[in-house]
Amino acid sequence: MKVSAVVVSHGHAEELVRSLPALLPQVDEIVVVANLPGSGAGVPEGVRVLENPRPLSLAANVNLGIAATSGEYVLSANPDAIPEAGAVAALVAVAEEHPGAGILGPEMRWPDGTWQPSRRRFPTVGGTIVRRTPLRRLRGTYGQRDHYHLDERPTEPVEADWMLGAFLLQRRTLLDELGGWDAGFRHYCEDIDLCYRAARAGWERWYVPAAVVVHDYAAVIDRSFLSRHTLWHLRGMARFVRKHPERLLAL
Repeated sequence: MKVSAVVVSHGHAEELVRSLPALLPQVDEIVVVANLPGSGAGVPEGVRVLENPRPLSLAANVNLGIAATSGEYVLSANPDAIPEAGAVAALVAVAEEHPGAGILGPEMRWPDGTWQPSRRRFPTVGGTIVRRTPLRRLRGTYGQRDHYHLDERPTEPVEADWMLGAFLLQRRTLLDELGGWDAGFRHYCEDIDLCYRAARAGWERWYVPAAVVVHDYAAVIDRSFLSRHTLWHLRGMARFVRKHPERLLAL
């Protein structure tokens, strides 16, 4: 089996109605991990649903899906990520061309078709302060041009530090080597951590513009400075720094 897809649904049955029909023809199997009762209702025929007896973190749910599948590649996808035709094949093609590629991500677009900055640099202390405090009002949500690669619109595959975890193709050998996703992250920063651990282990991460995914990104922490989501994000960043204290030297 080539590609297994894992989709975690936390009350996202409505989103699955739109995304799964687009994903199903592009992969060999799909497992939906239902993190709340009814979260996997109405899935297409051929999609397996794992019902959690109690809610778990996003990363823990992804790991459940990884363990329940057998593909050479594991695609983790958000319920609100809708791949255009051929997106998964484009990711696999680049992976096959680059044996050192452990994680690959698509070009993401907002529902209106505009480009979404999903390829990013690893966080720095100064950059995080600007993005997660009122200082960002002086520069705009995506004002840090270097962090978001705003001046780069590649048309060919390029390497990346990390990419949004809403739609990532991963080699199972990489996941086995790293021990999967870190379930200690509640909801935020687990994708940064995965890519950072991959980089430290010598795996490449590639951004593939030919693979296009429409992502209705909620961006909750970009709209509010104080909410439960921003607190979860702070906890995630704190865990990331505890695991990788050398990032404190990246100013």
